[in-house]
Amino acid sequence: MRINEGVVRAGAAWTAVAATGPYLTLKLLWLTGHPVGSDNPGEMDGLWLVNLLTFGMDAIAVALALAFVRPWGRRVPAGLVAFPMWVATGLLGTILVALPLFLLSSLLLGPEQAKGPDDKGLSDWVFLVVYGGFTVQGLALLTAFALYARRRWAGLRTDRIGDLPATATLTVQRALACVAALLAAGVAAARVYWAAGGTAGVPVAMAEEHNRGMAVMDGVTAVMAVAAAAALLVLVFRIRPRRRLLPPLLVAWTAAGSLFGWGSWQLVAFGASTTRVTDLGRAVPGLMPLVQAAQVVAGVLVLAVGAIALTERAARDGAADVESPR
Repeated sequence: MRINEGVVRAGAAWTAVAATGPYLTLKLLWLTGHPVGSDNPGEMDGLWLVNLLTFGMDAIAVALALAFVRPWGRRVPAGLVAFPMWVATGLLGTILVALPLFLLSSLLLGPEQAKGPDDKGLSDWVFLVVYGGFTVQGLALLTAFALYARRRWAGLRTDRIGDLPATATLTVQRALACVAALLAAGVAAARVYWAAGGTAGVPVAMAEEHNRGMAVMDGVTAVMAVAAAAALLVLVFRIRPRRRLLPPLLVAWTAAGSLFGWGSWQLVAFGASTTRVTDLGRAVPGLMPLVQAAQVVAGVLVLAVGAIALTERAARDGAADVESPR
């Protein structure tokens, strides 16, 4: 029996909307002064701006899910869909990779000994609600977007790497890609070092509370940095041009979105705490925000190069359609 693609897309989109419910409710309660699930109500007052920001981010995810199933979603300018979905893919895709790795490490290595009290004073059930919701939301939203993109940008499924146009901007694309690759290499090196337990440039509070979850996130970020750079270089230097365009494009899309999304989030949420470091004799003051900023810049460069290449491809195809007889 053939499954109706529209039904699957609608089901995935509405599942994504439903999955935001518990998280949005929790954030709304915190924003209105109800510290549900918190053992330290005063801590929530200091997180008001962060809670407002994350509430808005999840509300945008609801709007995206609706765009994938409503008629107006096909008429929305591509950039208004692509940019927020790029960020959402990076944020949610990273969680979908990191969370199973963290759970697997807990299964293999056992529960981690706490180094101190939880600085946010959150109950264990909050973690389950938040990350359980993110998991369902990520799987559903990405499925709905994949089916939406399959209809709106159908040509990407059959194009080859060598089909990307070699225009006058190709030299600029390659230069930007090389800069992005250098930044990504630096990010990967720093993140691997921190994942292995290094503390140079790490804020005192974060070094004292470093745990397995933070190490997993650092490791995943390092992999994302390498993947984004490698996929972009494959595209701009037309490596193996007869291969399908879609696989490296998806890798670059997801990995660059991860670098940009998590780098931006960490700069906003934790950047102000990076003035003190653990060992002034060895540490590099300000290293962590520099790495986070490098993630953001690398992600933006990958996005810029991809946007140039795909815009030129669309322009070429559009011109071919106009010139060809019907």
